[in-house]
Amino acid sequence: MPRPLQSPEKELRFTRSGQAPAFWLAAAVLTCVTVTLLACALYRDVNPRLPHPAWAILPLALALLAGRIAVHLTRHAYLILTPLGIEVFPFFRPAKCMRLVSWHEIADAEVEADLSLLTLHHDVQRNSGLHLSLAPIREDRRELLAKAVAVRVFKPSKRPS
Repeated sequence: MPRPLQSPEKELRFTRSGQAPAFWLAAAVLTCVTVTLLACALYRDVNPRLPHPAWAILPLALALLAGRIAVHLTRHAYLILTPLGIEVFPFFRPAKCMRLVSWHEIADAEVEADLSLLTLHHDVQRNSGLHLSLAPIREDRRELLAKAVAVRVFKPSKRPS
C-alpha cells in the first residue's frame, strides 16, 4: 500500500499505467488457459490422454503474477513532479533506487515530437542530462507531463528572449 501523501495538491504523479494493459491481457489469457485445462479434466474418463487437472496450477500462478504486476504498474508512480524536483522511480526496487532531480539541476528540458522521450539537460550546452522514456506513461497523460515540465523549467525569469 502506498504511503499517504503529505501535500497531494503540490505534486503530479504519473504511473506506469501504459505498461499495465499487456500484463492485464497476459493475466486474462492465462486465466482462460487455466479454465480450459480444468474443463478438460471433466472428460478424462472418456479420454485418459487429456492433461491432468494439476497442470492448471502453472498457468493459474502465472495469471496471478501477471495480475499483481498489472495492479502494481497501475497504482505506483513512475515520475512525480514535486516542488523540489522530479522523482524518478525505476521498475525494480523503486523505493530503494529512486532518483530525485531537483529543479535547479535542470537547465533545459525537451520532449520528442512523438512524446516518447523526455530529456532533462543539466547544462545549457546540453552536454549532460537524463533521458526518460515516456512509454510507461499512458499516451493521453504524456502531453500533460510535457506541459507541466515546460511550465516549471521555463519560468518567465528563465525564458530566453
